[in-house]
Amino acid sequence: MVDFPNSFPFRHLLGIEQLSQQDIALILDQAKTFEDVCENPEKKTIPALQKKIVVNLFFENSTRTRNSFEIAEKRLSANVINFDASSSSLSKGETLVDTATNLEAMRPDIIVMRHGATGAHSLMARHVTAKIINAGDGSHEHPTQALLDAYTIKEKFGKLDGLQVAIVGDIRNSRVVRSNLWLLTKMGAKVTLVGPPTLLPIEMKETWPDVTLSNDFDEIISKMDVIMMLRCQFERGTGNYIPSQSEYTRHYQLNSKRLQNAKKEVAVLHPGPLNRGVEITSEVADGHNSLILQQVTNGVPVRMAVLYLLALSNDDVGSCKTL
Repeated sequence: MVDFPNSFPFRHLLGIEQLSQQDIALILDQAKTFEDVCENPEKKTIPALQKKIVVNLFFENSTRTRNSFEIAEKRLSANVINFDASSSSLSKGETLVDTATNLEAMRPDIIVMRHGATGAHSLMARHVTAKIINAGDGSHEHPTQALLDAYTIKEKFGKLDGLQVAIVGDIRNSRVVRSNLWLLTKMGAKVTLVGPPTLLPIEMKETWPDVTLSNDFDEIISKMDVIMMLRCQFERGTGNYIPSQSEYTRHYQLNSKRLQNAKKEVAVLHPGPLNRGVEITSEVADGHNSLILQQVTNGVPVRMAVLYLLALSNDDVGSCKTL
């Protein structure tokens, strides 16, 4: 039987920035409890969100995140509504605020939203009483991805504090990077961002002064405990920042030859989707160092924990600050 927590201080999860070490630890500890439910061979559910209505509101395509949230919601016995933005009134010119107020009239308890605009979730939170979970906003944040990444790393190493973590690739356009930077630095990990100068904004040092920036993947790889590869986001204009895909691959692809210079037990992560043969080869993605599928598995208990803690948080607790 899961104990009902009473110490989660937020009504919404808009990002990692506002969370403390204690908040992060609470989510990860709660996820560990739910892992036992997920691993049960009888696939049992628990009635924690029974009679709660959860709306999945995705304005951008998603496979892992959307399905992971839906499975998490159903494991918690929630009533789930999947909102298809492409066939909604938004395609007819309705504003996000109008969508928010119309959803509010239907009285959902939680809205899980992905949107291409930074800050869309903060706007939504100002117009609804439902609790908002950010499932990705533009190139800003993706908090549950960072939480499941941290859970996966901690599962392997037993800690986050003191680990050397490299995040490699399209840093400029990645919301995963920003959430992971907030989380990993808060929890004591040492982060190195790696990529070509055009995809590695130097101004990131202003927000995260303790983070190391490097353009030389081969120089840093031997020092790392964790290597997190990122997809080149060509749909967000990445192609305009690199000479060619082949040139990018030559310097920043994680392949078996490059991996030979890493620690024997280095953990390889990737938030997906993978561009096999671009930032990572199949041999590495499917190899014994890879925790990529474990990240997907861990997404369910982590998202169960977030849903559960927010559903049980009091409506009068402090809201997450506007991002």
